[in-house]
Amino acid sequence: MTDRQMIRIRSHQLTAAINPFGAELSHLEDGEGRELMTNADPAFWTGRAPILFPVIGVTNGLQIRLDGTTYPMPKHGFARHSLFDVAELSDSRAVFALEDSEQTRAAYPFGFRLEIAFSVENTTLSVEARITNRNAGPMPASFGFHPAFAWPLPYGRGRADHRIVFEREEPDPLREIAPDGLIAAATRPSPLEGRTLVLRDDLFTDDALVWDHIRSQRVTYGASDGPQLDIAFPDTPKLGIWTKPGAAYVCVEPWHGIADPEGFTGDFRDKPGVFEIAPGDTKSIRMRVTLTA
Repeated sequence: MTDRQMIRIRSHQLTAAINPFGAELSHLEDGEGRELMTNADPAFWTGRAPILFPVIGVTNGLQIRLDGTTYPMPKHGFARHSLFDVAELSDSRAVFALEDSEQTRAAYPFGFRLEIAFSVENTTLSVEARITNRNAGPMPASFGFHPAFAWPLPYGRGRADHRIVFEREEPDPLREIAPDGLIAAATRPSPLEGRTLVLRDDLFTDDALVWDHIRSQRVTYGASDGPQLDIAFPDTPKLGIWTKPGAAYVCVEPWHGIADPEGFTGDFRDKPGVFEIAPGDTKSIRMRVTLTA
């Protein structure tokens, strides 16, 4: 998709551009036109902010099992590779919708509607996912956000000056990711200094940092003496932070779900982090990004 085909919404202080393919936030610019998102350098990663549904990360054998039947499932699910309809559009708000199809039911045998709503007001971008169950029985799912923010932010501070400060203390060890992308049994000590994660490339030599039980519902990212991003995630109990060493981005990923543990062969409903939605109900999962002076 060309840049002209992006859907743009704006306030006086922020402009967001969303690609209907994947309902992916592709640009977030401040009032001066400075880019707050990744440069998507193909030498590292061309993603920008994929939507993770109905799984997060890798499943064992790239499959899920439901009621005795096995279904193929790509990493992070299929939403990020799906074309969403534009369901609503105004100057400051856009809603994108994806419904089940023959193609999605081959991997995920459920009727659903997934809406991703973006809105901007002043210096805040709000994103809300709404997942509706259109089945006669409960529907299991996972969901995650995966935005990649510029590292460094465009305010004159170097990469080494950037840090992520958590809302609360996070003393628990982190989960390890195995070479095949599954969650290993081993853990790693928390790299936080107090509530602060000082960003360094060597933190990400072995993939993402994974908080399995996050206490905080928001973090602040940036240099301590410059504009920062306040990232709030009130509905997700897990968090990933990831980059590739040397890349000009860092991903702050609120998750309601996680990759399969090594050796997991159980039913998808029993996978750690999976939630169920009752018939006819809708689950809402929100994230807010605020540029602070």
